[in-house]
Amino acid sequence: MTLPAKNLLAEEASPYLQQHSGNPVHWRAWSPAALAEAKALERPILLSIGYAACHWCHVMAHESFENDTVAAVMNRLFVNIKVDREERPDIDQIYMAALHAMGEQGGWPLTMFLTPDGKPFWGGTYFPRDARYGRPGFIQVMEAVDKAWREKRESLAQSADGLTSHVETRLAGAHTKAVLDRDTLGDLAGRIDGMIDRELGGLRGAPKFPNAPFMHTLWLSWLRDGTASHRDAVLLSLEMMLAGGIYDHVGGGLSRYSTDAEWLVPHFEKMLYDNAQLIRMCNWAYAATGSDLFRLRIEDTVEWLLREMRVDGGAFAASLDADSDGEEGLFYTWSRDDINSVLGDDSALFFNYFILSTPHGWEGKPIIHQTQAQQSLGIADRDQLAPLKAKLLAAREQRIRPGRDGKALTDWNGLMIAALAEAGRTLTRSDWIDAAAQAFSHIAGASHEGRLPHSMLGAKKLFPALSSDYAAMTNAAISLFEATGDPNYVEQARHFVAQLDLWHRDSESTGYYLTASDSGDVPIRIRGDVDEAIPSASSQIIEALVRLSSATGDLDLGEKAWTTAEHAMGRTAQQAYGQAGIVNACALALEPLKLVVVDSPENPSLVPVANRNPDPRRVDIVVQVGTEANRPTLPGGVLPPTDKPGAWLCTGQVCLPVVTDPEELEELLRRP
Repeated sequence: MTLPAKNLLAEEASPYLQQHSGNPVHWRAWSPAALAEAKALERPILLSIGYAACHWCHVMAHESFENDTVAAVMNRLFVNIKVDREERPDIDQIYMAALHAMGEQGGWPLTMFLTPDGKPFWGGTYFPRDARYGRPGFIQVMEAVDKAWREKRESLAQSADGLTSHVETRLAGAHTKAVLDRDTLGDLAGRIDGMIDRELGGLRGAPKFPNAPFMHTLWLSWLRDGTASHRDAVLLSLEMMLAGGIYDHVGGGLSRYSTDAEWLVPHFEKMLYDNAQLIRMCNWAYAATGSDLFRLRIEDTVEWLLREMRVDGGAFAASLDADSDGEEGLFYTWSRDDINSVLGDDSALFFNYFILSTPHGWEGKPIIHQTQAQQSLGIADRDQLAPLKAKLLAAREQRIRPGRDGKALTDWNGLMIAALAEAGRTLTRSDWIDAAAQAFSHIAGASHEGRLPHSMLGAKKLFPALSSDYAAMTNAAISLFEATGDPNYVEQARHFVAQLDLWHRDSESTGYYLTASDSGDVPIRIRGDVDEAIPSASSQIIEALVRLSSATGDLDLGEKAWTTAEHAMGRTAQQAYGQAGIVNACALALEPLKLVVVDSPENPSLVPVANRNPDPRRVDIVVQVGTEANRPTLPGGVLPPTDKPGAWLCTGQVCLPVVTDPEELEELLRRP
């Protein structure tokens, strides 16, 4: 079969694909029909993978995909398939792994050349239209690929077979399970600690990413073993990040990464997942230090989230673009004259707290950031500073806004729902918990025949969900249960795990695949072990099973979590990719913490202590004094007495004696 000789992206549910619907390229979305067309025509596939907020994706689109001459070559030589990596992380991970296996550095846009049956034989990332940056021009690349395809097809096919087998072994293979070892977390934390930039935070060098899975490893090491240097590495990284240009000092929210080692010049796209993980990390940091810096940045970030990222129904959009009016960072940057015109006589006061910088190589307007001293001063003088920031924000709202990718991704929303629920507990913000509950309800309510969608854009829904979707929503449900005490969230979590088992569990019951068993368009059914900017699907699944087991006392779930963790850890030894997420999740499986609190709803004394001491290892269950029905069990099936306030902290199957004094509970929960 062959599809119409035209661009077919206009009806797609992805804003990124819709961005390319006006290209002269005859784009197809990834589908069985597009793959069948390549086989029918015996043409190689040109696969282009990107996402809506990706700056270099826009550059390549403007240079090449919108150019009639380039498009004519693409249409003549290839079947052209465009993929939104956020909609199809399963496809993206396969071909990114292939690029790495070729010895190339990854990134987006990802440009891969495939055989007609979808096997990769060559690729790269961004190619300029004309040769520059030491890279060949895109037309030159395509003609060379076509020549090799015509003249060396047999050797290319053999190469593609070998590369595909390699990727399959890496991403889908089964390996011997590993013994879960308490030292693994400490070993990884020690290696990460050795990579930390002791002056600027984050990992040494540039570019600088928030690297949440690594920060999570360090924080768990501090909580478990009291390694103060690991705690301090996280706190320093957060403080430097929050002072840099990577943080939006006017409107709140974190950009994707900085191009330099100082956190100064960001790629200005804002991703939902980065900000979910920022809120969660700042929540832990605030609890550990009491520093108002972390509390205020949580408040600023949530305010941005609720102002700019909510979609109809209450879920959250995927991202904001780096560009507006065709220029990167234009919406977010300011000249001194811009600030003077908005603030007038107050601009001198503003510059007590902020600096404008135009670093070498940056072509836009200056970037707002702070020194450490200015950051401290700004927190102390926040009441003075707030009206100035409000005026700048109001002025900025009049500018041409960056594009928003309004699709609601289930797994990313799950991360944000959990972060909002947790921060809402710590900072006693019931409105945040309500916002989390609304987003959860919208996504759970979009299910069809019990199955979650992976993505939604208005009425358009993309089914089936990935394993990461069920895991993230399970974790979100448990966080909402902790925040509200509503047992319906536990039942929904059970349902998500049942769907995960039904559609994603492997035939040996050793773990899970990222894609569902009825997903017929994936060349390789991968596990989902690889961390990207967020923890891997496998790590989120282990965490979800551990947390649900703790919340319910279901020992079978605990066994399932243990088996999944052992096999995931066995695979990590064979992988060439960073997998901190699996190590972190296995640490939870080894030593799950459960806190059962019986307290008075009218005058609680113990619940506030639990709320202000969040711990990612712990599941909290609150019971009202006098409750008889549906009491949670302690390990061994023991029912806690509910005649008076008390708190039981359990590690695995062992509980400490009941604590009734708030100060004693505070000391217990804060002790590494």
